[in-house]
Amino acid sequence: MNLRQLRISRRTLAFAVAAAGTVSLAIGAHAALNTKRSGDVAKTFSNGTAATEVTGSIAHAASRVALVIGNGRYPDASAPLMQPINDARMLSAALRHEGFDVDVVEDATRDDMLRAVERMKAKITPDTVVMLFFGGFGVQVGRESYMIPVDAAIWKEADVKRTGVSVEAVLDAMKQQGAKAKLVVLDASRRNPYERRFRAFSHGLAPISPPENTLVLTSATPGKVADDGKTANSVLVSELLNNLSAQAGAESAFNKTRLAITRASEGEQVPSVSSSLLEDIKLGG
Repeated sequence: MNLRQLRISRRTLAFAVAAAGTVSLAIGAHAALNTKRSGDVAKTFSNGTAATEVTGSIAHAASRVALVIGNGRYPDASAPLMQPINDARMLSAALRHEGFDVDVVEDATRDDMLRAVERMKAKITPDTVVMLFFGGFGVQVGRESYMIPVDAAIWKEADVKRTGVSVEAVLDAMKQQGAKAKLVVLDASRRNPYERRFRAFSHGLAPISPPENTLVLTSATPGKVADDGKTANSVLVSELLNNLSAQAGAESAFNKTRLAITRASEGEQVPSVSSSLLEDIKLGG
């Protein structure tokens, strides 16, 4: 190796050593920064106030849950129902304003409804107040009330059980999940579009026996029907929201709704309220 080659080799080696030192310093600085960031994150979640805010937010989201279903386009009906969709949207907005975690489903098939019920069940804890709203056609068979999906193919009474979704079954699912309180609003006491196909008389909804800590409001008394008016929203939902916005408890609001509709219709439409609540549940305000 000549002198010139030796000088180049020494220069290359010195440059390599310097570069390695720079890289080492950069790696160390990056590791230190990451350690600081990890410490900051841990500090944030270990801080009492921050932890309380996160936990409180999660608890609040889980404490009020609502499933809102509005079905209007039934192939077997003479015309689409306009009010259920409008009602579902208006009620959903009001419930979200009051802190409910709302799942709203429009023109739901049976599969849509069953999946929505499963989503609702997954959110329920022992501290949860859960509400079910259904607007559309409801049919009673065998003293049980069924919510009818838009894809129901009903030719006889047995088809209602096969293609409908039982209100009692949904209430039982809420109970099994241990919900603190169960609220049900059914604007479904309409004239049965399948009745001409049935052998037996079937009008309105069946009586619903509420399990413990349950409140049920239906748009008409069992076995009766209520005709839709010409307004965009049903009288049931309109009156209910008026009473909830007055900061009334749920049972008080349901009863005031029943009385207001009964008086306004001069007894032509009498909603039904069934309660087994151990204490009133405040929804508004």
